[in-house]
Amino acid sequence: MVVYLTGLVSLLLAALSLGPSFAHVLEAPPRLFVWAPELWREATVFNGQFVLFAKVGGPLDVTTILAACFLSYLLANERPAFWFALAGAAFFAGGLAAWFTLVAPANAILATWKPGPIPPDFETVRLRWETGHMVAALKVLGFGSISIALLAPRLGGGT
Repeated sequence: MVVYLTGLVSLLLAALSLGPSFAHVLEAPPRLFVWAPELWREATVFNGQFVLFAKVGGPLDVTTILAACFLSYLLANERPAFWFALAGAAFFAGGLAAWFTLVAPANAILATWKPGPIPPDFETVRLRWETGHMVAALKVLGFGSISIALLAPRLGGGT
């Protein structure tokens, strides 16, 4: 029963973590190719559109990784389920590492921007910020891996 509850919690956390990342992917094309620089800067930097993404998303990502690690621990004697759960944790950890590598440095630059003229490095920072959020691909792989880990014990059982 503990494995099933841990699996359910892992999947719920993974889905909740994947949601904001997928939202970033869906909104990126107009933000990159349609929005004027002034609109992008106002929405992204000055009006707090993404405050909850950080306050909720960061702890959610870490909790997702920990839950998937605990699930893999519980599945240690069940191969291939163990490897899929561990891969799920690794994909989510990779997504978080990519965020720290790509988005966090862009956020540091955005924090220095002031109202007025568009900064000369605007296009570079915007592209880094937007593409850095597209780490959702890693989270999709993580969600799929955790799902397979929970299905794996039944895959070889026939019926």
